[in-house]
Amino acid sequence: MTKLSVNVNKVAWIRNGRGGTLPDIKEISKICIEAGCHGITVHPRDDMRHINPEDVEVLKELTESCGVEFNIEGNPFSVEKGRYPGFINLIKTYKPTQCTLVPDDPNQLTSDHGWNLSGDNSELKETIEEVSMHGSRVCLFTDTDELTIKTAKEIGADRVELYTGPYAESFIKGINNDLLDQYSLAEKFAHSIGLKVNAGHDLNLINLGGFLSTCLIEEVSIGHALISDALEFGIYETVKKYLKICN
Repeated sequence: MTKLSVNVNKVAWIRNGRGGTLPDIKEISKICIEAGCHGITVHPRDDMRHINPEDVEVLKELTESCGVEFNIEGNPFSVEKGRYPGFINLIKTYKPTQCTLVPDDPNQLTSDHGWNLSGDNSELKETIEEVSMHGSRVCLFTDTDELTIKTAKEIGADRVELYTGPYAESFIKGINNDLLDQYSLAEKFAHSIGLKVNAGHDLNLINLGGFLSTCLIEEVSIGHALISDALEFGIYETVKKYLKICN
């Protein structure tokens, strides 16, 4: 079984577009948990275009009280800016179950590539050690090449999250078996060296099943597509649909 973590960034984004408190991110997250999801994911950015530090505090309390995982993802080198306390300070304060480190630029619309670990990784290694010291499992956002995955293990990551954007894009044009094989080989290699494997980005109700039937994945993190589907099916039923595929 693959665990499902629901990324609720888009809920906060809708709320922020109007101001006020609706949709209520705590209540929407509670419905996701009641529907059976295994965790809640957030990706706070320094421009606070969606998730803000107050949301992180609320969702830490909610996930802890409900006994599900809390995953905070983001660039570990994002520093304090205005009300944004800096990524590592958020991790130190709220100690999520999992910390997913992503190499995104503050100006990026969304994450679109994994870490390049071909150079000097000493600073990232120190960051991983610091995050681990605060009790969080560390996951690195990666592409499918074996060298990157091997290096992720060497610098202390517990998991990798395979960036599935290329798979999702190719799926629109028809199933690309060669690309699926790349993901399958990457997953098998990661498991062979003792890493667990997550996956995420542009996975949806249409392409998720084919991916999970090919790759052994511990956890998927899904946000944009899931919240979009909820406009049609409602959030509770949408989570159930994704869980059915994960099962």
